[in-house]
Amino acid sequence: MALSTRSRWHRIGRGGGPRHKDANAERLVFTSRTVAVFAFLAALFCLLIARMVWLMVFKHEEYQTLSNENRIHTAPVAPARGIIYDRNGEVLADNRTVFSLVVVPAHTGGELEQTLAAAAALVDLDEAALKAFRKRLAAEQRQSQPILLKPNIDAVERAIVEVNRFRLPGVDVHPETVRYYPYGTLMAHAVGSVRRISPEDAETLDRRRYRATRFIGKRGVEAFYESSLHGEPGVRYVERDAGGVEQREIAKVNPVPGQNLTLHLDSALQIAASAALEQHRGAVVAIEPRSGGILAYVSSPGYDPNQFVTGIDARRYQALVASRDTPLLDRAARGRYAPGSTFKPVVGLAGLTLGLTDWERTIHDRGEFRLPGQRRVYRDWNWRPGHAGGQGIVDLRRAIYRSSNVYFYELGSRMETDQLPHFAAQLGFGRVTALDVADADPGVLPDSVWKAGARGEVWYPGDTVNMAIGQGDLVTTPLQLATVAATLANRGRLVPPRMLKSSDGALAEFSRGDVETVAGPTAEDWENMATAMADVVHRGNQGYGQNGTAWFYIGQDVPYRMAGKSGTAQVVAIPQGEEYDEETLDEYQRKHAWFIAYAPVDEPQLAVAVLVENGGGGSSVAGPIARQVLDAHLLERSLEAPALAAASVGPPAAERRQIAARLPQ
Repeated sequence: MALSTRSRWHRIGRGGGPRHKDANAERLVFTSRTVAVFAFLAALFCLLIARMVWLMVFKHEEYQTLSNENRIHTAPVAPARGIIYDRNGEVLADNRTVFSLVVVPAHTGGELEQTLAAAAALVDLDEAALKAFRKRLAAEQRQSQPILLKPNIDAVERAIVEVNRFRLPGVDVHPETVRYYPYGTLMAHAVGSVRRISPEDAETLDRRRYRATRFIGKRGVEAFYESSLHGEPGVRYVERDAGGVEQREIAKVNPVPGQNLTLHLDSALQIAASAALEQHRGAVVAIEPRSGGILAYVSSPGYDPNQFVTGIDARRYQALVASRDTPLLDRAARGRYAPGSTFKPVVGLAGLTLGLTDWERTIHDRGEFRLPGQRRVYRDWNWRPGHAGGQGIVDLRRAIYRSSNVYFYELGSRMETDQLPHFAAQLGFGRVTALDVADADPGVLPDSVWKAGARGEVWYPGDTVNMAIGQGDLVTTPLQLATVAATLANRGRLVPPRMLKSSDGALAEFSRGDVETVAGPTAEDWENMATAMADVVHRGNQGYGQNGTAWFYIGQDVPYRMAGKSGTAQVVAIPQGEEYDEETLDEYQRKHAWFIAYAPVDEPQLAVAVLVENGGGGSSVAGPIARQVLDAHLLERSLEAPALAAASVGPPAAERRQIAARLPQ
C-alpha cells in the first residue's frame, strides 16, 4: 500500500497527472489570433475602401450615366413639316392639330379589357379599331407607353372622354400635328400627299430623323422634296419613376422645322382647268414656256389626300383601288397614251431637218396610202366606207392644219430606220425631262433596238409609217406633251418643267436643269410651224375642206392668237376596211382626245396639253378645254383662290359643277 502511494506521487511529479496553466503562453496565442483577425478585417476594409474609391472616382462618369439612363429618358420631338404654297401665297399643304385617343396599359389597374369595353360604349370603336390596337399592344414592349386606340376623334368624342375620365383609367387624349390639304382632291396629284410610314419604309429611313414621325411624303411634291420638308427632330429629356411613368421634363432641344416651299402652281388656274375638264377622265398640264414652271397639273378623277393622313378605312380604300376610273393614278405624269396627231408637228420638223420635205413640197392626198409592194392600206382620218376622203393637194402647212394622215404616212415612209425616234427624243419623248415631278413616266419611244429587246422583232417600214401619225408602240404622257408644246412655243428651246419656284432655304433635292436646244430646224422652220399650228385654230371656212380642224369649236371668237394641234388616239384596233363606230364600243374602248396649244403665238405665256380619256374628237372635246384654260390665264377671268378653296369641299363632280357655273362661258 505504501509503495502504491509513492508510485502515484511519482507519476504526478513526472508529468503524468494534472499540470498548472501557462498564462504567458495563453496570452501569446490570444494575441496572435486577435492580430490575425484584425489584419483580415483590415484587409477586407481596405478592399472595400479601394472598391469604393474605384467606383466613386475612377468609374464615376460611367455609373452616373447608367444611373441617369435608368432615371432620365430621352423622348424625340417631331419637327413641324414645311408649308407648301402656290405662286400667289395660297396654302396648298399645311399642318393642323388633331386629337387621338390613346391607352397606357400600365395605368389601367390590370383591367385593360374592361377599360376598352367602357371606351367602346362611349365613342365609336369598331372591331377593326380594337384589332389594330391589340396589334400595336403586342408590338409594344413597355406597358407604360401610350398606345393609339382611335386617331382623329372629333370635339364631341373629346368632350365625352373628358367627362367620363373616372370610368376610363389609363385612357387619355393626345394632341398631334398632322398634314392638311385645304384643296382636297383638286391638288391631290399635283401636291401629292403623305402616308403612314410602312415597315418597308422603316427599313430604309434614317431612324434618328424619323423616330418621332408617323408620316412620310409618298406622292407628288411631298415625296420629291421629303428630305427638305421633313426637318430635324428635337429631344426632350424627361425623368421617369421606377414604373416608367414620366414625372417631369428636365431639358429640351427644340426641333428644326422643315423648309417652306413655293410652287409655280396657280391655284386659280388649277381650279379653272379642273372645272373645264368637268366629269371627264383625263389630265390637263399647263406650263409657262419661258421658266418651265408648271402652273396647272390636273389629273381626274382624283382622291382626297386628307383621308390617308387621318386614316382611311379598308372599305373606302378598296373602293379607290378597285374603281374602274382609277382615281389613284396620276394621269398627268404616269398615264401612258398614244399621242395621235399631236405628234405630227414633230414629224414635220424631223422631215425638214432630214431634208426630206420643205414648206413648198406637195403631195396628192387621196385618203389612203400604201407602202411599195404591200397590200395593207393606211387610211386618212376622214375615210368612210365607199368614200376615199382625202385632203387633195397638200403641203406641210396644210398637212398640219388639216391633219393629213397621208402626208405624214408618205413622209415617214421615206425616213430611214431610227431617224424619226432619234429626232423626237430631242423634244422629250421617251425620257423624263421634268426636274421634280415624282415618279414621272418616260413613256415609250420605240426604235429598232427597243423593238428587238421588247418584241424580239426587227423594225419594219410600217413601224415608221404608224409612228408618223402618233400611233404604233409610241406612248407618251400629258406632262411630256405639255413639254413638247412649250418647246414649240420656245422655238426649239426645251426648258425642263418644274414644280418648285422658290424656298426659304437651300434644298438638297433642287436642280436647275440645263436648257436644251433642238438641233436641226431653222428659225424659219419654227416660225412656219407656229403659223401652221395657228391655222389649226384661226383658219376659218374658206371653201370646202379648207378650215383648220379646231376653228369651228374654239377659233371663231378667240381674242388672242393661239397655236394648237388636235389628236385622237385609238384604244382598240379596227380591222382593215371597217369604219370606227364609237357608238358600238364600250366607253372605255373609245378613242382618247388630245389637244396641245400655246398662246399668244408671238410671245407665248402658257403652253397646254389636254387629254380626255375615251373622249373622241380632239378638236371638239379637248380643244374647248384648252381654250378655257388659256382664257383663264391670259384674260384673267379665273376665280380668286380663296373662293376656290371654299368651293373645293364635296365630291369631285359636284365641286366642278359649282365652279364651272361661276366661270364665264
